Amino acid sequence: MTASPLITCIVPVHNGERFLAAALDSLFEQTYRAVEVVVVDDGSTDGTSRLLEQYADRVSVVTRPNGGPAAARNTGLAAVRGDWVAFLDSDDLWHPEKLTRQMRCFEARPELEMCISHTRNFWEAEARDEEVRLRAENSPYTRDHPGFICQAWLLRMPVFEKVGLFNEALRTGEDTDWYARAKECGIEREILSDVLVYRRMHRDNISRTMSREERLEVALQGMMRRRRRAPGD
Repeated sequence: MTASPLITCIVPVHNGERFLAAALDSLFEQTYRAVEVVVVDDGSTDGTSRLLEQYADRVSVVTRPNGGPAAARNTGLAAVRGDWVAFLDSDDLWHPEKLTRQMRCFEARPELEMCISHTRNFWEAEARDEEVRLRAENSPYTRDHPGFICQAWLLRMPVFEKVGLFNEALRTGEDTDWYARAKECGIEREILSDVLVYRRMHRDNISRTMSREERLEVALQGMMRRRRRAPGD
């Protein structure tokens, strides 16, 4: 039998000891077994490095000065050995069959370059007030949705040669920016209706800790990029 293709999963982490073990355990519970895990410690100052010692025989750890999620993901991409790449944030979880189901899509469609699953948000007790409010408002944030975030993707590694790396100037929204560029490049994509990623909402989510000025800067950069690429410009 032909060996299963190797998938590299990149896990960026910055001061993520609180939920990192659960994230890694969800990787090791995958029914697809040909997986290597690269954890990029993005300048953590908490107990992340000590926790990673418990996984020393199961993960490769790359340590770098803090530069943000985009820089950490790019550092991880430089360490990829396989032809396939996936991402998981240190506070999120995967369904045990995520990689298996996504690889089936590639087997059925050899031209496919990117497979995207659906995502479901869940709230820690500390953020329960937000959950109650959003559910009362019937917010789309409380419903399953296509995962236009790194955690929901499985990609062929050569896609990054076409699209480029993540924009390290962005402290958040780097995956949204990258996905927009992928669409512009005509990357062949498929969206699965299966919920295969569970995104944890808690007090330390980077989108919550960003200042109003930082969020405005992200929005302005995206708007300027779209204007530059608009027809006739």
